[in-house]
Amino acid sequence: MKTTRRQNTEEVLSGAAQWRDRLGGGIHERIASTMYSRAAQIAAAGVRITGQRRVDWDLLADRVLTSRWLGFPIMLALLAGVLWMTIAGANAPSGWLYTGLFWIHDQLAAGLNAIGSPWWLTGFLVHGVFRGLAWVVSVMLPPMAIFFPLFTLLEDVGYLPRVAFNLDRLFRWAGAHGKQALTMSMGLGCNAAGVIACRVIESPRERLLAIVTNNFTLCNGRWPTIILLATIFVAPLAPAGWEITTATATVVGVCCVGIVVTFMVCRLLSRTILRGEASHFYLELPPYRRPAILRVIYRSLIDRTIFVLARACVVAAPAGGIIWLLGNIELGGASLMTHCANALSPVGWALGLDGLILLAFIIALPANEIVVPTIIMGYMAADRMTELDDPTALFASAGWTLRTAVCLMLFSLLHFPCATTTWTIYRETNSAKWTLFANLMPTALAIIVCLITATTWRLLTS
Repeated sequence: MKTTRRQNTEEVLSGAAQWRDRLGGGIHERIASTMYSRAAQIAAAGVRITGQRRVDWDLLADRVLTSRWLGFPIMLALLAGVLWMTIAGANAPSGWLYTGLFWIHDQLAAGLNAIGSPWWLTGFLVHGVFRGLAWVVSVMLPPMAIFFPLFTLLEDVGYLPRVAFNLDRLFRWAGAHGKQALTMSMGLGCNAAGVIACRVIESPRERLLAIVTNNFTLCNGRWPTIILLATIFVAPLAPAGWEITTATATVVGVCCVGIVVTFMVCRLLSRTILRGEASHFYLELPPYRRPAILRVIYRSLIDRTIFVLARACVVAAPAGGIIWLLGNIELGGASLMTHCANALSPVGWALGLDGLILLAFIIALPANEIVVPTIIMGYMAADRMTELDDPTALFASAGWTLRTAVCLMLFSLLHFPCATTTWTIYRETNSAKWTLFANLMPTALAIIVCLITATTWRLLTS
């Protein structure tokens, strides 16, 4: 009986393969095209338009926004504009939040000292837990509060489906779904939000592809690191007056590298462990519409910003405590942070970095925002996370060069996702195996890319 069923299954599959070869590629597209053509014929036969025909502004706009030649430049220009507004607009609110939260930090420390609290308890709770929490809130909240409304505005106007339309051909080449363009756009604000957005992809295989590669989209937690490196090491190479433009172009360039890596990894996975036929993406472009401002504000701030920030705070608070412990517990006359950094130094050197940088990324697993403060704390041998107005001299004294900056930007872009995103991946996949893969795969890629970059750089400059 089992043999007969197997033979019948093989016959059905063989027949299906023969018909697929006979029909040729693109049969699904031809079916959809025929259906829409027939619908247009029926509408033309049953509808009579009297009077002067109005200008179809939607069609005119789509001829530009979805143009083969103008669609991608416009997308990049909008991406650069959104990033610029987010970066420029977040500076002042971040400073206000930083000042206010660290004023509370000082008051808490003074209050605990006044009641005779042990130094280690004050240090752990205030200089560790609260300081780490305050840092994440002051760095994350303003960019998200700007980016998510801008993103939701583009979504409400009707532009994001055009982005998916433009990128659909590339995603089909990679074996992924066109809707992944929407999840990547959401990942620019936060990778955890981007992973949640993958629910819009119906195919389990393609949804999993989008989930495990969303980390290659540069989230706002990594912007401070990329912006700082671009400003200190890349901008000075530009002619006078072009420094800010060069720094912005560098950040956009890093984003584009992440997009290219996403396509390449999706193509590789779709032909190996996630092999399967790409589902067909039929998208009827919605009309452009005037955005509902109140709904945009609610969806962006309440449903997205506050939700993601709350998750980040849950994992950032204990991270601050761990950082304080590593910086204040000494062994053999040196802190645990120093010992760990020294142990990682050979690996860090091979990757064009150093041991302290690698340690900072490991410690900052709960939140990428605290990578740079942790690095500065280690170089200054301070007992808490520290910020400098201009860390250029400190980085130079630690031996940083343009090669260090390039390798650090690449590692920051490609390395493992933060704890919030990791937890979200597990919740969305309900699989420890795929959650582990989503962490190990980008980490291995970051190591390989940085190793090749550092080695090549040394060979060319030796």
